[in-house]
Amino acid sequence: MIRSSVSRRPQAKKSADEGYVSEEFLSFEDVQPVLSFVIPLMNEEATLEELLAGIQRNAAGFGHYEVIFIDDGSTDRSWEVVRGLARLFPYNVRGLRFRSNRGKAAALQVGFEAARGKFIFTMDADLQDEPNEIPNFIAKIEEGYDLVSGWKEVRHDPWHKVLPSRVFNRMLSYFSRVKLHDHNCGFKCYRRDVAKSIQLFGELHRMVPALSGMQGFKVTEIVVQHHPRRFGSSKYGIERFIRGFSDMLTMGFLRVYRERPSHFANSAAVTYGFVGLMIAFAGLFSGIGSSTSILCLIMGLGFLGAAGLCVVAGLFSELMIRQRFNTPSSVVFDTSTVSRPHHAAFTQTHSSGLSDKFEASRESFADAFATA
Repeated sequence: MIRSSVSRRPQAKKSADEGYVSEEFLSFEDVQPVLSFVIPLMNEEATLEELLAGIQRNAAGFGHYEVIFIDDGSTDRSWEVVRGLARLFPYNVRGLRFRSNRGKAAALQVGFEAARGKFIFTMDADLQDEPNEIPNFIAKIEEGYDLVSGWKEVRHDPWHKVLPSRVFNRMLSYFSRVKLHDHNCGFKCYRRDVAKSIQLFGELHRMVPALSGMQGFKVTEIVVQHHPRRFGSSKYGIERFIRGFSDMLTMGFLRVYRERPSHFANSAAVTYGFVGLMIAFAGLFSGIGSSTSILCLIMGLGFLGAAGLCVVAGLFSELMIRQRFNTPSSVVFDTSTVSRPHHAAFTQTHSSGLSDKFEASRESFADAFATA
């Protein structure tokens, strides 16, 4: 039997540095989950209840689990749905919300920081990922892998999305040396230490397997079922491939120079310096005072100046990577700060009984979050 302790006094946590105010009316020790599900979403109000039901059916058998929804600036009623689900299942569902759209990488980073499970899943909220694959991920990761990525072998997407994606995956596998068919599949399972070691920003969520492989983690993939989109529309256009190729170059640079950026800068400095000296000597031998000589000397000095700037840039980059920056969190709403009912005992039967509770609450679900 696992007991939760609840304090008698309200405790308030206020942090201007973190960009939001959090009021915790009850402080307690949560039951440690076995599985965590990190689900970024934007304008997916029609899918969340069905997605949670699918996760519950497949995750309850592994022990206690948590589902963390990250609302990335939705303009529909997605946040009201998340709050309603968090009230119905306060020990399993947590909602985090950005004030504005920050992107999938930022949402995943916040979710990874909040996740507490031994295994951490990421899923898309559009119902294209099949929750029935959850046991297959667990079975594969227990073979000794650190990260298991889904492979949508049969994709229900238009050709103009599938073809560039396949080219991108082949190139990324080559540059990263992590051989996967589908690096960008949102359905993944991580060991806790993998998710906690990743720092995501920009568009690097596409590079998670590559970044994990760079850190020495064992990465593999399994074939997963992919459903056609039933609700809403895709949030990504052709521009994501342009950003993806840019991030691929960034990842390749990080793989080689992540901990020694001055080596790259100094290599460029040597190249610029050599070219500058050759041009300057050419100007001297072409006859002092001639227009060609003056032009060569000016160009040579320009290249030598660029070489000096590269050296300075390398020194500053070495200084920067040795400093740890604590960037403020952008989460401004958190359903876990809502007062929760006191449970003297929390046992495995709580998780196993969620299915009945979920079904019984469907009719009253609209009332549960309509007043949120």
